Amino acid sequence: MQPLGVEISRALAARGVEVIFGIPGVHNVELYRGIIEAGITHILARHEGGAGFMADGYARASGKPGVIYIITGPGVTNALTPLGQAYSDSVPVLAVASCLDTADLDQGRGRLHDMISQLGAAQSVVELAGTGLDGPSTFELVDRALAGFATNRPRPALVQVPINVLGALAAEAPPPVAPPARPKASDADIATVAQLVENARKPLLILGGGARNAAAPLRELVTRQNLAVLPSYAGRGIIPDDHPNSFGAMVYGAPSAALIGSADLVIAIGTELGETDFGRATLGHRAPLVRVDLDARALADRHRASHPIRADANSFATQLNAALPNTGSTDWSTSAIARRRKAGRVAAETYPGLQPVIDALRKALPETATIFSDMTQIAYQAKVTWPMTAPNRWFHPSGFGCLGYALPAAIGGKVALGRAAPVIALAGDYGFQYTLQELATAVELGLNLPIILWDNARLKEIEDYMVQNQIAPNAVVAKNPDFIALARAYGANASQPETPADLSKAIETALGATTPTLIRLTPDFRP
Repeated sequence: MQPLGVEISRALAARGVEVIFGIPGVHNVELYRGIIEAGITHILARHEGGAGFMADGYARASGKPGVIYIITGPGVTNALTPLGQAYSDSVPVLAVASCLDTADLDQGRGRLHDMISQLGAAQSVVELAGTGLDGPSTFELVDRALAGFATNRPRPALVQVPINVLGALAAEAPPPVAPPARPKASDADIATVAQLVENARKPLLILGGGARNAAAPLRELVTRQNLAVLPSYAGRGIIPDDHPNSFGAMVYGAPSAALIGSADLVIAIGTELGETDFGRATLGHRAPLVRVDLDARALADRHRASHPIRADANSFATQLNAALPNTGSTDWSTSAIARRRKAGRVAAETYPGLQPVIDALRKALPETATIFSDMTQIAYQAKVTWPMTAPNRWFHPSGFGCLGYALPAAIGGKVALGRAAPVIALAGDYGFQYTLQELATAVELGLNLPIILWDNARLKEIEDYMVQNQIAPNAVVAKNPDFIALARAYGANASQPETPADLSKAIETALGATTPTLIRLTPDFRP
């Protein structure tokens, strides 16, 4: 028997965890006793918020759960923001936290890191939160979290363990069990949907991030049945944007409303159909809506699906392919799709002057680059106009919309994908300062990570919004540091390209470096 803190690390390793992000403290130090023995790599963040975003980026890039170790009280509250982002974007992040001794829990005795209810705070942003009061209950909570990641909509979980329990001797965890199978559509549901597809003249497929594991069968389905495709931002690349049946990134606003309203069948797979994708609360469909999702709650939401089906996207697409004839005929023409795709992209270019910079970036980056972006205008436009040829190439903090996401998430993504994979952070000057301290982590790890910093010296999105709403701009300009000097002070490389040729060289050099590189671009950059 070993202290429970040791057995937790052993249990995680036995369940496939290879990396943990976190910060040790007096309360959670027992979690650190067994990390090395368990063969797990620990990555030291500079803030629990950074650790949470790193775990998020690691999970998105690898497809495996991201794990963080955090302390009682402020460690947990600091991590709530990235946990909230993971919740809104369906990312499997497991937080393991210390909490006060069992005798002091929720007693308000003024202990160090005391909170009214640490568990209650966590429950506002995670799918599962619980307290391990001994070894068996702790391991059960961990296994419930991992089973939920594997089978349900993969939202974050928090397991807290009292300090005295972490240090107490415990038996080792039981062996890991195979995750339960994901739900599959019934034969009757598949037969119904197949008949709807065969009868439709203008069937439209809406694909979200929950369909990324089904790229192969979905591409077969789209091509064989001549289905038109409208991806959400998270679903871009499942069907390549240059596919003749793809409407590309015209999901936001009026273009998609007219498109969806003209369809005589809508099949939405793995998408929340949320406001942050469509720019409106309602979908605007008049036709039958087939809704395929792992989240039973989504199947009963305001969109009122006529055919709600709880199923895994991959199995559903595979089953539907088998149930349909080899070819289908619809009234969607490739010329109409091309025209509408172009109209959607033109409408999306709402930030004057940014598209030439985006085009220069696209030309300078490898096509296989994985990009983690922040809440900044250059990312808002780029994630619309940058063609996606494969899924999992662009990750953005949708839904919760956190500033400071790009750098730590890119660190986590880089750890997951390795040195040979080009990973890029794209941030704005204001959001970058939320988590810039994580440069130190990237330097310690020797990551060949280019960090593209768009520095327009203001909160430009907020300034524009104020102007649009006839509010005199206020509190939208802040004095920035010398970012080049700051990056170098951390031990990173830094440059400020003036031309597209300079930018290409800077990125090429950064991808071959042994330390991260800050690449600052300003509105003076003229492609």
